[in-house]
Amino acid sequence: MIIKSDWIICPICGRKTHNKIREDTVLINYPLYCPKCRQETLISAKDFQITVIQKQEH
Repeated sequence: MIIKSDWIICPICGRKTHNKIREDTVLINYPLYCPKCRQETLISAKDFQITVIQKQEH
């Protein structure tokens, strides 16, 4: 059984980040930092589908 893995792409600038996920990885409320654009984005991931979570202001 071969497990596929891929780099997480920054949702802001579209470049590769330093993080890799596998096909069985599940992320919930993960703070993804991009070293290229120096932005932090809150994401969720499942089955290679990345969803950006909007920050809620209190």
